[in-house]
Amino acid sequence: MSYLIRPLLAACGLAVAFSASAAKPAKSAAKQPVAPVAAADFELAHNLGPTGEEQLRAVVERFNKEKGGNLKLVRLEKDAKPVGLNLIRRYDMGDVLTLPKNFLPLYAVMAKAGQPLNGNDFSADLKAGVVDGKGRVVALPLVYSTPVLFYNKNAFRKAKLDPDQPPKTWFEMQGMLDKLQDAGYACPYTSSWPVWVHLDNVSAISGVPAVSDKGQLIFNGLPQVKHVAMMATWSKAGYFRTFGRRAEASDKFRDGECAMITTDSREHVDFRDAKGVELGVAALPYHDDVYGGRQNSLADGASLWVGAGRSPAEYKQAAKFVSFLLSPEIQIEMVRVYGGLPLTSAARAAARSKILRDGDQTLEIAYASLRGRGANPAAHVSDTDPVRIVANEELEAVWSDKKPAKAALDTAVSRGNAVLNAKPALKKTQPF
Repeated sequence: MSYLIRPLLAACGLAVAFSASAAKPAKSAAKQPVAPVAAADFELAHNLGPTGEEQLRAVVERFNKEKGGNLKLVRLEKDAKPVGLNLIRRYDMGDVLTLPKNFLPLYAVMAKAGQPLNGNDFSADLKAGVVDGKGRVVALPLVYSTPVLFYNKNAFRKAKLDPDQPPKTWFEMQGMLDKLQDAGYACPYTSSWPVWVHLDNVSAISGVPAVSDKGQLIFNGLPQVKHVAMMATWSKAGYFRTFGRRAEASDKFRDGECAMITTDSREHVDFRDAKGVELGVAALPYHDDVYGGRQNSLADGASLWVGAGRSPAEYKQAAKFVSFLLSPEIQIEMVRVYGGLPLTSAARAAARSKILRDGDQTLEIAYASLRGRGANPAAHVSDTDPVRIVANEELEAVWSDKKPAKAALDTAVSRGNAVLNAKPALKKTQPF
């Protein structure tokens, strides 16, 4: 494969270049022009869908054109050895945690390449899982977001609801769902990423973490049981419909079939041109009977990790690409195109400007929901693929009326902890 032979070719190229510059030609020999050494090839692996891949390709092509890079997109294959750069989404983080020797910390790569990396300039909300115990940045949190509630203002009007008054609590939301159903909506409410939204974030907002400081699953407490049981009641009443474990529900909202959806804040860019949908956005609802009131939601998403075993020339290119991504202009463009939360303080300030917002309040609502504490805790149920699968199975059993909420969450915690205890590395928040 190309990534296996490329370090050897790069080394040969460097040796030739060194020999050409060091050797002294004979006085009688005519000087020969030395061909420039091309930028070393390096790869960026990803597992995005067609739209995401197209958007990422545009960023890569701009880097290659403006910075003289030679970055190539490849698919991120399960269980394959990492390439130079690897865009890893939260559901694939288990591969990083269990194979730490396959990756290098970003701060070390940048320092060796002489490229600046100021982790203190990163938003505190976006550092979950990408800093080590000393606060050093080990990966780039490239496209992070937090769950919010999107709703169709046109559907609200049809149901005689105020389109500028979305629900603040889950209890308040139930009455609205009843009116939406009466107005003819067979799907008043749906949710993408059910484990991330209904376990990780409902737990955090309720002030009861889903994962302990020691990495043990603890999402079977009273607040979580009450929430999942409520969702089961809504499912029976036809208020709540599920369509899959990832973003399948987002298509239903985009098509106007569902009136409300809880999903990642970054999806506001995907809903902008939804047919028949006038987009409204609000913070994820909370349970007002939980002690202490509403707490912060969590931030997570896709992060960029550097693979081990590359050549020095490749690492220089990788560092150059990271610096390119951190430039204010590209940060703003990433927010516009991907909808993720701005990473640096400069980009966040620009995101608050009238030009960038264009009337869209999603970023403001997302940051207000995070409350400056989105990075804690860093361990999420949804970050580990086998644990997420177990949690999804048990949630689906409740929402299909096959199990009571308490029994299902107890089972999910027991099964999930068995997975984690069998692979202790999965309990870590980062590999270094």
